[in-house]
Amino acid sequence: MENFYPFFIIVFSGVFFSMLSIRTHIPWAVMLILGGVILGPNALGIASVDPTIDFIGQIGLVFLMFMAGLETKMSQFKEFQSKLLFLAMFNGLVPFAAGFGVVWFLGYELITALIVGIIFISSSIAVVIPTLEVSGMIKTKLGQSVLITTVLQDITSLVLLSLLLQSVSPVTEVPLYVFYPALLGVLIGLRLLIPKLRTWVVSMTTDAPDLFQLEFRSTFLMLIGTVIAFELLGLHPIVAGFFSGLVLADSIRSKVLKDKIKTISYGIFIPTFFVVVGLQTDLSVFNDAGSVFLVMALLVGTLVFSKYVSGFIAARLVGFDATESNFYAATSLPQLSTTLATAFVSFNLGLLDQTLLTALVILSVITVLLSPLLMRRFATQLKERKEHE
Repeated sequence: MENFYPFFIIVFSGVFFSMLSIRTHIPWAVMLILGGVILGPNALGIASVDPTIDFIGQIGLVFLMFMAGLETKMSQFKEFQSKLLFLAMFNGLVPFAAGFGVVWFLGYELITALIVGIIFISSSIAVVIPTLEVSGMIKTKLGQSVLITTVLQDITSLVLLSLLLQSVSPVTEVPLYVFYPALLGVLIGLRLLIPKLRTWVVSMTTDAPDLFQLEFRSTFLMLIGTVIAFELLGLHPIVAGFFSGLVLADSIRSKVLKDKIKTISYGIFIPTFFVVVGLQTDLSVFNDAGSVFLVMALLVGTLVFSKYVSGFIAARLVGFDATESNFYAATSLPQLSTTLATAFVSFNLGLLDQTLLTALVILSVITVLLSPLLMRRFATQLKERKEHE
């Protein structure tokens, strides 16, 4: 029975701190991370990460990236315009150079500086989409521009991450000039095959009394199979999870089915990952307060400044006005799923030290709190301006 205790604590944390998030209006992911820190070995010492919890957390990490991919529909790119490519590139390259430069300046190795630079390219579709929906901006031209460029930046950062991980900890011996064409072929093949496979499953079980359960189980099976296929090809699990969501995004059209997938993802696995992030955040690094606060301040300041300024300038250059450009810049700030996933994978591979890992977790917390506040502020200004026109 003692094996159930750590799992009970994790599940309890997910429920309790989610409720606390609703009451305090602090973002759910941030509250779960803080909950893990509070309950962890560096604070109350009530919970710690054992092999079982670590495994569930790893599944949660894959599901987190899968859900990010599932929110990304390739059909969004049908009306792709060159100005959106410019937006994504400018708002990605400037932060990449800034992140790389500051870590290199701090004396870290080249590989570590590259990892932080890649992290700075990404944003967080999981934070951006809900805020766009709440603010009523998601169906506007500006909102669609935000969605597409955020997806482009996330995909770019994950592709670069897979290249970097493949060079440091190769999963396959396939040369890179063969690997990526093969990956593209598998991606296209799965996108063509999976919708037909799902249609066949539904047609074969139309008269079955448990149709929905079979459809759900078959979809879940396809998800796991797609992740395994990408892993066998040589992708890291977090990248495989994202591409699996990307493959299944346009073929899963049933809202009920999507809700069930979200339930199992956000009900069990993803909260466990965020709590584990908190449990593994070592606050003892603050014993050397000077160096840690310097690293944290430099990382947070560099990301916020480079992301905001590059986003604002790029948006102005493609024709958005000042308020719209401020809104766009605010949407590029949040760092969550890709940042935390990359940080913990890199830490486990010995590519990041505990100081950088803790600083990146704090960076995620700050930007996830800051970005929605700024987005809502500028969205209100845009609405008020439209009402007076």
